[in-house]
Amino acid sequence: MKLSPLPIDSLLPSVVEAVATRGTLVLQAAPGAGKTTRVPRVLLDAGAFDGELWVLEPRRLATRLAAARVAEELGEPVGQRVGYQIRFEEVASSATRVRFVTEGLLTRRLLSDPGLRGVGAVVLDEFHERHLPTDLGLALLRRLRERRPGLRLVVMSATIDPAPVARFLGDAPVLTSEGRVFPVEIEYLPAADTRPLDAQVLAGLKRLAPRVTDGHVLVFLPGAAEIRRAQEACAEYAERHGFRVLPLHGDLPAEAQDRAVRPSKERKLILSTNVAETSVTVDGVAAVIDSGLARVATHSPWSGLPSLRVQPISQASAAQRAGRAGRTRAGLCLRLYTAADLDRRPERDLPEIARADLAETVLALSAAGAADPRAFGWFEAPPAAALQAAEELLSRLGARAPDGALSELGRRLLSFPVHPRLGRILVEGERRGVSPEAARAAAVLSERPARPGPGLGEARRPAARLSARSDVLEQMESLGSGERARGGAAQAVERTARQLSRALHGRHRAAPADREDALLLALLAGFPDRVARRRKPHAPELVLSGGGSAVLDPASVVQEPTLLLALDAEQRTGPRGPEVRVRVASAIEPEWLLELFPEQLTDEDRLVFSEESGRVERLTRLAYGAVTLEERRTPAEPSEQTEAVLAEAIRARGLANVVDTERTEALRARLELARMLFPEQRWPELDEAGLGAVLARGRRSLAEVREADPAAELLGALSPEAARLLARELPERMALPGGRSVQVHYVPGQPPWIASRLQDFFGLREGPSLARGRVPLVLHLLAPNQRAVQVTQDLAGFWSRHYPSLRRELGRRYPRHAWPEDPLHASPPAPRRG
Repeated sequence: MKLSPLPIDSLLPSVVEAVATRGTLVLQAAPGAGKTTRVPRVLLDAGAFDGELWVLEPRRLATRLAAARVAEELGEPVGQRVGYQIRFEEVASSATRVRFVTEGLLTRRLLSDPGLRGVGAVVLDEFHERHLPTDLGLALLRRLRERRPGLRLVVMSATIDPAPVARFLGDAPVLTSEGRVFPVEIEYLPAADTRPLDAQVLAGLKRLAPRVTDGHVLVFLPGAAEIRRAQEACAEYAERHGFRVLPLHGDLPAEAQDRAVRPSKERKLILSTNVAETSVTVDGVAAVIDSGLARVATHSPWSGLPSLRVQPISQASAAQRAGRAGRTRAGLCLRLYTAADLDRRPERDLPEIARADLAETVLALSAAGAADPRAFGWFEAPPAAALQAAEELLSRLGARAPDGALSELGRRLLSFPVHPRLGRILVEGERRGVSPEAARAAAVLSERPARPGPGLGEARRPAARLSARSDVLEQMESLGSGERARGGAAQAVERTARQLSRALHGRHRAAPADREDALLLALLAGFPDRVARRRKPHAPELVLSGGGSAVLDPASVVQEPTLLLALDAEQRTGPRGPEVRVRVASAIEPEWLLELFPEQLTDEDRLVFSEESGRVERLTRLAYGAVTLEERRTPAEPSEQTEAVLAEAIRARGLANVVDTERTEALRARLELARMLFPEQRWPELDEAGLGAVLARGRRSLAEVREADPAAELLGALSPEAARLLARELPERMALPGGRSVQVHYVPGQPPWIASRLQDFFGLREGPSLARGRVPLVLHLLAPNQRAVQVTQDLAGFWSRHYPSLRRELGRRYPRHAWPEDPLHASPPAPRRG
């Protein structure tokens, strides 16, 4: 057939020359320039490669349509010189020279055939989307070219900066096609529209349709569900104004996809996902309505499994979408958001390698001989934390040896085109005789992780909910009964289940009565790190085996079992702040953990302090991570370990909150002074921990500690020699010359002091002291009313300077007491008897 001219055509001779002479090429060309279809064709016509040319595409729809377009231009059916291959589907023959494939197939081919035999050239298309398989494929191909320099490698992109890619490939040549770009008039909403998206699309169509006299209107929507709703909303208006409404997304039958993209003079309203942004070109588009949203293929942060999430597009994607209206003429673009909203969005999407689960990637690298993924030659290295998490998961799944080498089980997991978690479910299901059920469960989790909701648990009979053990089983049953047969999604689950079943041997079948348990065991094998236990019976609050807590979604059917698997969860804000909400759960039994993961169980036998009983108890506990499976508490026997646990409990509460510390504080000050005066003597530790240890001796509970005399306990801890020294040199009481016995006060951080009536010190030139004169006492000299008239350590100075005036004043107030003029030669009064 005669080819229509495309912007890339003028560059094709240079493409052939670069590939033939240099072996590598980085080609930058605008969307719609024709690179996806023309470059493979010109390389085929020029004989620029031996064997097959593989063209990697980011989506299944783009893979099939690109192959069909090139085959059509060659005048052949797909499967002759041009074929395609996607997961579980291949249209090719021995005559095939150009094979369009989805990204992940290249990695699988390199693992099974590291030399990539029979493939002479590889084209990585739409590299700017930076999907993880493409990044990995680029790095593996660069490594392969060191052994096979004749392997041709072309990287094509619409918007990526070509310089870093060219450097990564050893200064590969760079070619740029500017393409034909016509002006596009861009309009925004003046304010955010809070109506449903389908109503916004209809309003946008009414705004643009009168200005589109010929050509198509292309509407970008997040996914198939939004497309169906918009199709219903716009049908009547579109028909009145001469538009045929056509959906375009990956779940449609091939005929429906072809109708949307096939050139036509009939005006079309094409409702598309982001597949039409770069991967698929629709000719004749005069106007674009951009919702500003995309359902992005991502990974659940919880499980690592693929998932889809609606999120705002980047500024680069918005520019690409608008550009679809300016390929062949001046066009219009209505953005269903404000200009300020666009300004707040990131310039580009974050590469998948910086945010994705890396378990599959690390498993693939182990198979490729790269045991340490950190040393691998990445185009852009992933986060170290993500690599570590992937290694830990693979080790728990049994796929990876401690030295990083691939285990036999790991090699088996590589044979399945699914996440290693799901592969582990398949292997365990096969071993237990439930291969078909395991394949179906893996398909449910792979295609659309089970979500609680209508048709799963809420609409089912209460009795069924009470006995339900798994949201996955519930969805499998619903799909089987047609309850949730929702067109493409349900068909995708069935198709994936059939293909996975073919990869399983299934030599035996479990007895019907055992199959449910066997399947739940298989689910546990794939999620060993997601075990949870209810904090209380029937309560939604969960303790997670990896630490932390979560809340079970009330829509889950798993409302009775105490022990369960948290198969999928999300971080959200709950009534008490941020929380992990488990959306998909499955019941397990404690003995299953012992059967599958005996090395992960810990059998504790230790002494603990019980807050409830206030005593030390012996705790025997069987645990799986932070989840307790069995627990028994008994009173602790007297021992040094028991005393240590009790002492720590005393320290944690603070000594003053356990016992009366007034006498203890005085004794601590007394002992601290003794430690300073007599360092050669051994004294007990005086901090709270040391005192707690003394009080805990021979005891098992706080009640016993509270009954003790702490000062007596502390004195009892002294050696006989230290006790005698303390009593002699730093006594609790002392006798004054007149015979009166007074208490010696010891206060932390202060010198010791005594208090007595002023007359008791008559005849003394110097005040009493301790430790044979080394510690002079502070004297509190009391008037007859027992109030201090002077506090001093200088008794001689007091007699000479202060006593004369005090004598006159106190003599008038207390005439019955002795107030001699010369106190140094007076005698103290004898203490009263009785």
